[in-house]
Amino acid sequence: MISHRTSRFLVGGMLFALAATGCTTVSQAETTQGAGAPASGSASTAALGVNEAARALLPAEIRDKGTLRVASDPTYPPFEFYDTDNKTLIGWDADMGDAIGAVLGLKVEHVPATFDTILPGLASGKYDLGMSTFSVTEERRKVVDFVPYLQGGTGLAVAPGNPEKLSMDTATLCGKAVAAQKGSIQSLDILPAFSKECTEAGNPAIDLQFFPTQNDANLALTSGRVQGVMADSVSLAYQGKLADGKFEVAEGPDFEPELTGTALGKKSELLPAIQAATQAVLESPAYAEINTKWGLPASTEITPADVVLK
Repeated sequence: MISHRTSRFLVGGMLFALAATGCTTVSQAETTQGAGAPASGSASTAALGVNEAARALLPAEIRDKGTLRVASDPTYPPFEFYDTDNKTLIGWDADMGDAIGAVLGLKVEHVPATFDTILPGLASGKYDLGMSTFSVTEERRKVVDFVPYLQGGTGLAVAPGNPEKLSMDTATLCGKAVAAQKGSIQSLDILPAFSKECTEAGNPAIDLQFFPTQNDANLALTSGRVQGVMADSVSLAYQGKLADGKFEVAEGPDFEPELTGTALGKKSELLPAIQAATQAVLESPAYAEINTKWGLPASTEITPADVVLK
């Protein structure tokens, strides 16, 4: 049996390399997954009033502009994806972003972007916030700041019935083709580390296949080009339902549960306001309503005290 080592994330250097890369818009045609999804918006979110203490923390430029520009990769239901009109970005992050905006008295502009260009876009000032279920890692914290809003771990999507008997146990993955989305912790750290464990134990390496969108990775699984896909377990379970059960999450506990949250440019003047607004949302009925609406289990919820990182 191959043991799992504590992961060390490698994204930091890549962010600097990507900083000069232009952000590309995700194709609407390839990411539409809204059929059967909940309607956009939230009654509790709509009823949230402005928190004047949080609003007072806004930089004058943002307060005067009246808008937050929030980037998300709309290929990752239930967190961010297109509604049936192929243009409206909906999902957990969209609702949470709207709730934060409501607390701050700001309009939120949701901007579609490919996942691995969002953090460099924050560093260059292209976006105010990145809300795309970013895992809060020490390496990422070297180049961006985070305001946590959830916690969760990695799961493995497999064909119905899991004919290959795969799991988040490394030994079951050696020699198998496993996909992930480019720029995710699964592609940058977890899968390469697992593959190294395989070879160090004298087993075949994992056939690592990384795709620009989560949809592409899922399609590789349903078309038989890979035997598994690694991503956030909650998102994978939701995506499997939207795909009419063409894939499912392998049984077993999540791998290395950790905080996820809103990303901001390093030392952004927005940080105190976003922290205060996020705490206000977590203390309101809107947080539980958004989680229930998008099918997130209670285990993903955090407390207001978790919002400010040490």
